[in-house]
Amino acid sequence: MRGVSAVVGALLEAWQEVRVHRTRVLLSLVGVAVAVCSLTTVVALGAIVQQANQELSERQSGRPASLSVSAYRTDGGTLAPEAMDAAWSDVVERYDISYATRVVQTTQSVPFRDGIVQVPTQAVDQPFGEMHRVRMAEGEWFTERDVQQLAPRLIVNEIFYDRMGRPPLETHPMVALGGQGLPNAASGIPSGGVRAVVVGVTPSATWEIEPSMYMLGSQLQAMQAAAAGERGDAAAAPSDPYGGGGPVIPSYEMWVPPEIADQLTEVVKRDLRAALGTGVEVTADRRDWATYGDDPFLVTKMVVIGIAVLVLLLGALGLVNIALVTVKQRVREIGIRRSFGATASRVFFAVMLESVVATVVAGAAGVTVSILVVQSPAVRELIGQGMVTDFPPFPVDAAVTGLVAATAVGAIAGLLPALVAVRVKVIDAIRY
Repeated sequence: MRGVSAVVGALLEAWQEVRVHRTRVLLSLVGVAVAVCSLTTVVALGAIVQQANQELSERQSGRPASLSVSAYRTDGGTLAPEAMDAAWSDVVERYDISYATRVVQTTQSVPFRDGIVQVPTQAVDQPFGEMHRVRMAEGEWFTERDVQQLAPRLIVNEIFYDRMGRPPLETHPMVALGGQGLPNAASGIPSGGVRAVVVGVTPSATWEIEPSMYMLGSQLQAMQAAAAGERGDAAAAPSDPYGGGGPVIPSYEMWVPPEIADQLTEVVKRDLRAALGTGVEVTADRRDWATYGDDPFLVTKMVVIGIAVLVLLLGALGLVNIALVTVKQRVREIGIRRSFGATASRVFFAVMLESVVATVVAGAAGVTVSILVVQSPAVRELIGQGMVTDFPPFPVDAAVTGLVAATAVGAIAGLLPALVAVRVKVIDAIRY
């Protein structure tokens, strides 16, 4: 109990000293507050930069853990797409996998004002948007309601949308797909074409110069089957459910909990082999960023840590210099305290705690300013550059790091002045 009382008393005494010398302390702690604010801000912004890099990676290769599944015949034959689709659907349903998608890379003929363009198209299933963090500039990603619609639904990039004239999505703008002949006088759709509805717009990257779009794989199948029927080759449609002039095997992806990814990979390969029969080889592997043993964001973290340590050292050096000057100016005061019976340890801890208490207060102020800066919409937009969907909250570890750093700086900066203060003798008070 006496120990607790002594500590509390020392803290109160240190706080009183800080208040007495508040002008001098304030000037000496400006650098500490700035250093702690910089340290906390760098750590917090590092978390945002890491989130941006992670999301960019997930848009390309999927979230952890994303499994990519494919199959092929070992005898050089062709695997029927409908057999693979059926086996895939059975596996997804059996293991209750909520996020699974087929991906088909194809092109669709789209008539614009300046002519018909072959537009690169990704035919996917509805979960693809969540699995790959697809960002929307306008409208929304495909919903379950869109899956049930007869007219195909499209999500186009901004270049495509600009070439359409940017009609309001609320008006359900139409696009003609697949037609190569002259437009029908009544519908305006080229012969052989299908009317599709644009329901969303994705932002275009700076390097994109051509239109592109997404559509649902099931609607692409239905559209191709209908086109085959109109051409009179419906009998061939089952072997070519995705169009393209021959059997097209989509790529298959599923997003599963990372802790069961390895086990589920083997189970999926086993079940697909059994369903597809002999002579078929199935591969399944992870391609998301978390697959790699080394941290892909290690370089970013090391740069952030290096900057933070440098900022902290600069703040600590400035504080040590000012603290030494302050102790030299307080020789008379310390000598008088020693003459009234203050022990060396009491003087030592009093001087050190003055530095610690002051830097903790400065650290708290620096952390507060850092939170206001990092959480401001302008800074987030500047750092995120429109690439971050799920902005992380202000990291608690950044705030804790700032406060711990402030305490450590106070202790280190107060150590040398405290040692100098201990050496002050009563006779020194007379000289000053």
